[in-house]
Amino acid sequence: MLPPSEIALAHSQLVHAMIQKQIVAANCWISFEQYMNLALYAPGLGYYSSGATKLGSAGDFVTAPELSPLFGRTLAQQLKQILPSLAQSNILEFGAGTGKLARDIMLELEKSGSLPEKYLILEVSAELRQRQQTLISQEIPHLAQKIEWLDQLPGQFTGIVIANEVLDAMPVHIIKWQDNMALERGVCVEDNQFSWQDRPIGNPQLHAIAKELLPEINPYKLPDFEYLSEINLAASGFIESLAERLRQGVILLIDYGFGRHEYYHPQRNQGTLMCHYRHHAHGDPFYLPGLQDITSHVDFSAIANTAINAGLQFMGYTTQAHFLINCGITALLAQTSAEDTIHYLPQSNQLQKLVSPAEMGELFKVIAFGKNFNAPLTGFCSGDMSRRL
Repeated sequence: MLPPSEIALAHSQLVHAMIQKQIVAANCWISFEQYMNLALYAPGLGYYSSGATKLGSAGDFVTAPELSPLFGRTLAQQLKQILPSLAQSNILEFGAGTGKLARDIMLELEKSGSLPEKYLILEVSAELRQRQQTLISQEIPHLAQKIEWLDQLPGQFTGIVIANEVLDAMPVHIIKWQDNMALERGVCVEDNQFSWQDRPIGNPQLHAIAKELLPEINPYKLPDFEYLSEINLAASGFIESLAERLRQGVILLIDYGFGRHEYYHPQRNQGTLMCHYRHHAHGDPFYLPGLQDITSHVDFSAIANTAINAGLQFMGYTTQAHFLINCGITALLAQTSAEDTIHYLPQSNQLQKLVSPAEMGELFKVIAFGKNFNAPLTGFCSGDMSRRL
């Protein structure tokens, strides 16, 4: 991996010192969920709160909208089906990256006269918000008046909610199951370095979920059993907040993950935590805090259960590949002549990355929930995976 610049390294050292101070103040131990929250979101210092470039070739990872305009154009086909049936045709996107998804969706909707009343963006990163505003003003200035940035969730909302690769970046609790016990893995400091330390679970909700999962991960009650994985309470809270505020509409969540049986498979005994720095994936969340992304896969069963219990209607769950194909991504590619190799071949390669099982097609899933909206969604017309939730 490329070493950080002196300025970047100095920033990481500031983040390290800030987290270390928090640990000392908290009786020399914080949960990993607290560590991840500080490393990613501490104001002015965390990975998503500072000015470092995160997305694209110059950043740490590439998302589907960064990979190809075909992603946003195809997603727009699903939105075109939903928007005319809503009392208010609004779109609310969380974590909008560089703004390319918003740009591609709006341009595609404009072609068919299906523009929303408002395209709202809720972005926690000041640096990304600035990049989004610059891109919108430069590339679609004629649509800029329809796009607004929010600082918090609206009190109520009617429309479509989109969250692409948002749930995976929410801070998670790490649980270690050992024999018939469950402990929470946290972070302490030894010799001025972060290190792991397990303690009894103090959060009653977290303890109840960890206890409920034990038969899933140790079905044969094996002795000397050890298992490490994550529980994402923040994602469940996010879904509950959306359910409370949504009056009518559809929530579309796109992310990488599994249903519960796959997520907590006995062979997945080291969890799903992953870090990204300069397009290198690794498993050390203590490496250059503040300069790298930290993520975990999504437990889509937990998301579905939370949504249904909060009064939302389950509308579909499938792979990204099935969703994009159902929504007509191949037809969009066909709008470019295969004889126009300069334009066709790059798009064809991008399509393969979006739908190939070896790339994003199978690991990434799309799940949808609705309220006061009952029409079947085009994106889920085939490839139903609800049995795996």
